[in-house]
Amino acid sequence: MAAMAAALRGPVARFRSRTRAWTRGTRGAANAVGAGQQQQQQQQSFDLLVIGGGSGGLACAKEAAQLGKKVAVADYVEPSPRGTRWGLGGTCVNVGCIPKKLMHQAALLGGMIKDAHHYGWEVTLPIQHSWKKMAEAVQNHVKSLNWGHRVQLQDRKVKYFNIKASFVNEHMVQGVDKGGKVTLLSADHIVIATGGRPRYPTQIKGAMEYGVTSDDIFWLKESPGKTLVVGASYVALECAGFLTGIGLDTTVMMRSIPLRGFDQQMSSLVTEHMESHGTRFLKGCVPSLIQKLPTGQLQVTWEDHASGKEDTGTFDTVLWAIGRVPETRNLNLEKAGVNVNPENQKIVVDAQEATSVPHIFAIGDVAEGRPELTPTAIKAGKLLAQRLFGKSSALMDYSNVPTTVFTPLEYGCVGLSEEEAVALHGQEHVEVYHAYYKPLEFTVTDRDASQCYIKMVCLREPPQLVLGLHFLGPNAGEVTQGFALGINLPKVMMDRPPQTVHLTFHFECVQMWGVICTGDADSRDPSHLLRRGGETAHLQALRPGAHCDWMLRLSHHPCQAEGTRYAM
Repeated sequence: MAAMAAALRGPVARFRSRTRAWTRGTRGAANAVGAGQQQQQQQQSFDLLVIGGGSGGLACAKEAAQLGKKVAVADYVEPSPRGTRWGLGGTCVNVGCIPKKLMHQAALLGGMIKDAHHYGWEVTLPIQHSWKKMAEAVQNHVKSLNWGHRVQLQDRKVKYFNIKASFVNEHMVQGVDKGGKVTLLSADHIVIATGGRPRYPTQIKGAMEYGVTSDDIFWLKESPGKTLVVGASYVALECAGFLTGIGLDTTVMMRSIPLRGFDQQMSSLVTEHMESHGTRFLKGCVPSLIQKLPTGQLQVTWEDHASGKEDTGTFDTVLWAIGRVPETRNLNLEKAGVNVNPENQKIVVDAQEATSVPHIFAIGDVAEGRPELTPTAIKAGKLLAQRLFGKSSALMDYSNVPTTVFTPLEYGCVGLSEEEAVALHGQEHVEVYHAYYKPLEFTVTDRDASQCYIKMVCLREPPQLVLGLHFLGPNAGEVTQGFALGINLPKVMMDRPPQTVHLTFHFECVQMWGVICTGDADSRDPSHLLRRGGETAHLQALRPGAHCDWMLRLSHHPCQAEGTRYAM
């Protein structure tokens, strides 16, 4: 540990000393020359300039520097309306994936502690959770990552500018620091990787004044208390999940469907599990007014579209999670001739990540039609640098990208949803296999496994190419990551299912895969289902029970006529 600390201090000390040297040099120059000469000295040229210090931008910059190019990164975080600010690293590090997963883990630990007495641990109940301790630990880790990114840039000789950048022309960018100092940067190639920020419903009175977003929730020093989460996105459900998990009174208000863009059967199971474990849902409701009461609490007025009535509720915190907007409005893209989609302000790019200006590129959440996922932005950034400076021609493949929603019961998926598969290939060409299962860890504690579920979407015609895999259960991210390889290498998987680790969730998926490969689906159903018991027997087969480990093929289930599919 001491050696590790010394290693970390080494580059940090070097970075600080060089920073002081640069500062002294600039001040000396300012005192020695006139204003015109100082402005001239501020203009710096690079092979590559990256605007945005998030995951994709940093990956692109570091890769280009590794290839021997002169690289600069310009990054500036505009404080949230609530005044929250953070350091280098982008959304994922500061206000997204990292703090979210850590707080999700905190919630999972609470559940494990409650289960512990079943395994012989003497635990005094009820257990207490300290938001302050958790938040401080999470924030300290995030700050260490901020510093780590700066050290990495320094080690790779990437020049870092903490400035708010905007285009002057297609090769020149103007940056303003927090003190108002202007810096001009030019580059042969420019990459825009500014990401996005949470959307506020500005039409709702009190929304910005009293509400918070994911930009704020992870940096609160005190517990948010009774919380209303507005939205049904993965951000909304993840935040509501961990808030409920650490013992807070949490309500989700959703206008329409949950997890739009994901498989809707799986999405319904996600919210069903959350609802059965303490999260309240207000469905078909839209907020119309936020008012602050003399007590400091927030009174929320909303409209119930189903009943047509208006209702109110009192909360300590209102968290908006209704989508994100790209950070493009202040870049002066028109001065560089970069085109955006007028409907969502995202930058239009081609397969090479190039914009309407050939030497200006965009990657990550800011680019039109790209998944808003950290790993894809990182990979896209590296590949772009390699194409520009490394004589590579490899393009980013955005198909079959795995992802996981870290709700209390995690949902991982890769490939097409059932809805997408049917829309693309037609109902008659799609076969859906599924299974409920009960994790071994749930048995001793008798945990509810009603929503632990696997679904595999395939083409019906042999060799039944797998189009999508959907997994709902513990450690879904780890399971999905492994099977993403199989989805992207279908011939390998369909010819020979992989070996498994016994008593893992991975095993459940491979068992299903093996049935598909051998064509043994119906023969492995429990005997009572072979009597063509109709709808009742079919519904029994869909729930966990004595046969919960077996996979059912929906379109050719023995309870139904040949070639039909029971609508769930």
